[in-house]
Amino acid sequence: MADARDLGTSPDEVQFRFRDDEPVDHGTVTVDAALEQTNANAVRIEPGDDARALLPFLDRLALVEINFPAFGDGRGYSAARILREAGYAGELRAVGDVLVDQLSHMRRCGFDSFAPDRRLDHEDAKRAFATWNNVYQSAADARRTIAEKRRET
Repeated sequence: MADARDLGTSPDEVQFRFRDDEPVDHGTVTVDAALEQTNANAVRIEPGDDARALLPFLDRLALVEINFPAFGDGRGYSAARILREAGYAGELRAVGDVLVDQLSHMRRCGFDSFAPDRRLDHEDAKRAFATWNNVYQSAADARRTIAEKRRET
């Protein structure tokens, strides 16, 4: 079994968490409720919700969960990128039907915690997170692309 530090630490149902701050210790509200409440600091985005509605409130949000009800529904990737590119620095958690072969791509989009419906094998997850040492496109994870690395040499 992998060392827990290799995959992040996790409270409760969160299997992997790559943050050093304290996890949010209460439930999330819907996007609509977050827009109406001035004290909401944890929100859950469902497929079909527009992540851009949260942009004026990013400074007060400590946690945004993005639900993946089915592994083939990729709208959550776009929501994550929208939030990260707008400057959201809080915890971004993928929840739902999260599969091991999606982990690397989700990290690139800015997810830093994961709560899959079914627990993932730690060794498989460790390999998945380490996949793709070199990347062609820039993303929310700010890794240098192959083209940028070539220009440096």
